[in-house]
Amino acid sequence: MNKNEQGDIMDFEYIQVLTTVESYEDAEKIAQALLNKRLAACIQIIGPITSLYWWEEKIEKATEYLLLIKTKKNLYKKLEKAIIEVHHYKVPEIIANPVTGGNPEYLKWLDQEVSMP
Repeated sequence: MNKNEQGDIMDFEYIQVLTTVESYEDAEKIAQALLNKRLAACIQIIGPITSLYWWEEKIEKATEYLLLIKTKKNLYKKLEKAIIEVHHYKVPEIIANPVTGGNPEYLKWLDQEVSMP
């Protein structure tokens, strides 16, 4: 990773955010909300997937749908709030990963789509 003059790791401009939901309908509802607010340029819905996780002192198993959300880091807080507003889970999974590289034309398109009014 690159470092700036102060020795801090430089911020990445683009991120991919992951969240899971219990139904395809919930996935589409979140995707539409984020796209309508221009908080994401592209959202892929994958599934069904099987998730195993700890919840309230026991291991749970669930069928879920995974959303891969492409956006910019500076929109993360608004995006997180928008997901929480429509998400049904008590503690939704919302994880952001930095995009460390990508097709310059795709990233330019991403910029344009989340910057529009």
